[in-house]
Amino acid sequence: MDLLQTFFNWGVFTDALPLMLRGLGITVLLGVVSIVLGLVGGLFLAMVRLYAFAPLRWLSRVYIDVLRSIPLLVLLVLIYYALPFVGIRLSSFAAAAAALSLVSCAYSAEIFRSGIEAIPRGQFEAAASQGMGFFNTMRDVILPQAMRIVLPPMTSNCINVMKDTALASVVAMPDLLKQATQAQALAANPTPLVGAAVMYLLLLLPLVQMVSWIERRNTAGRTGA
Repeated sequence: MDLLQTFFNWGVFTDALPLMLRGLGITVLLGVVSIVLGLVGGLFLAMVRLYAFAPLRWLSRVYIDVLRSIPLLVLLVLIYYALPFVGIRLSSFAAAAAALSLVSCAYSAEIFRSGIEAIPRGQFEAAASQGMGFFNTMRDVILPQAMRIVLPPMTSNCINVMKDTALASVVAMPDLLKQATQAQALAANPTPLVGAAVMYLLLLLPLVQMVSWIERRNTAGRTGA
């Protein structure tokens, strides 16, 4: 059997395509849910780490350090297989979303924190001199500037979250990789796996290019300034 028939078999690919498209939809949904939860949780966690009482700041730092140190696959297995022993049983989708969101939250918190800390202290003092409270200062003055700083690394983090959805296949979630693996086993041909790789590429390549565009735009803006 030649290379084309083994890895690029069109008949095998078309047979597996409906199954893989369903898996792609689940992959995108899982990625979007995990990214949104990670962003919201990360911003909240960054605010706690920067401005909360000392014990809460310490707890947030512990959370961030621990979750950034645990391999995502290990966390996913623990959530899906270990929690039922304490009476918490999650579906494969919920377990994958929880694991991805928890880790994304930790990374997002550090990105948000670095962006907020990059804003000159004078911005806070100027807002206070205008009688603005803490929340109004953050909403109207600090966060809009910080978002421009954190946009490139945050987009990269979102890309990593979307790629890591492939790990959900270990808990039998019918995502793109799981569906491609099943199709590969049924056809005894690796073409579906190649097709899945192409789908991931088509999904993520525009995001990668968007990161480069944002970085170039920010660089040009600073140079023009």
